Amino acid sequence: MKHFNPLQRETVGQKFLTFGEIMLRLTPPNYEKIRVTTSFGISYGGSEANIALALANLSVDSTFFTVVPNNSLGKSAVRMLRSNDVHCTPIILSSPEETPTHRLGTYYMETGYGIRPSKVTYDRKHSAISEFDFSQVNIDELLEGFEWLHLSGITPALSESCAQFTLDLMKKAKEKGMTVSFDGNFRSKLWSWEEARDFCTQCLPYVDVLLGIEPYHLWKDENDHSKGDWKDGVPFQPSYEQQDEVFQHFVERYPNIKCIARHVRYAHSGSENSLMAYMWYQGHTFESRLFTFNILDRVGGGDAFASGLIYAMMHGYKPMDMINFAVASSVIKHTIHGDGNITDDVESIRSLMNMNYDIKR
Repeated sequence: MKHFNPLQRETVGQKFLTFGEIMLRLTPPNYEKIRVTTSFGISYGGSEANIALALANLSVDSTFFTVVPNNSLGKSAVRMLRSNDVHCTPIILSSPEETPTHRLGTYYMETGYGIRPSKVTYDRKHSAISEFDFSQVNIDELLEGFEWLHLSGITPALSESCAQFTLDLMKKAKEKGMTVSFDGNFRSKLWSWEEARDFCTQCLPYVDVLLGIEPYHLWKDENDHSKGDWKDGVPFQPSYEQQDEVFQHFVERYPNIKCIARHVRYAHSGSENSLMAYMWYQGHTFESRLFTFNILDRVGGGDAFASGLIYAMMHGYKPMDMINFAVASSVIKHTIHGDGNITDDVESIRSLMNMNYDIKR
């Protein structure tokens, strides 16, 4: 087991840590389909890695923990993170004895255009992180010195070991008084809706900042399935009143939650979308402005929203600025190739969130 040395750089804000899988991304050029392409563009991504990268580019002291194979692909993924100022000290380079298949997860991305939507094909089964035995990781040592832990509902879908480690990280972080953010990030290709809901139910008592709640039942409770018309899930495009009702049910049942946020997408075509967001914070539900824009690369837009909100919270923004900064961060990501929001100019995000232009829904 080998580890990378930390980077030495000047950062601001709280020390941030996240855990998840980084994957190789293969994308046909010029909006081509996989079945006809003769080449692929190569990049790396993954929800938690995207957030670590985005925050590091905004000068947050950001660390990413994962397991990658000890080969050229694994090292190349880590090199990409380090080139974006992400601390990679705890990353584990696994040997074949630790992860028998010894491979980096991969996904193929067909970029949509016009009326044709984008399409993702996973090849991540038996990846190094999914087969690693996390019982050998000292969680106390891993979390030492950090103030903020971010996790998602993607990584626990990879294996029982990943799920248990995710939950153990949450519990230990709360014991240490850290801020815990969690993005539900449901992936139907990895596990069922019921499995995802059941795992999220276990997580909710330890979460301070909750993101991406739209695909889930509020929680698993066999005696509580008949309350209101939100019982079968949260609408993808809710009204302010609908979203406020859902937020209220969450915070009534889980008073530990300090903030809940979700973005709402309106797809006019595969090339043009609108985004806005709702956020519950300090007893009130806030509605962001609506942004309409053209899309270069949609993947990672939700992660950019999450990183923007985390950044704004870390830096004490006012509630309306928090949610508008988060949406503006996501909008900018849609103009950047690859999974990560490689934006190092905070003022460009703030300028966008305050810009006056025509909007439509």
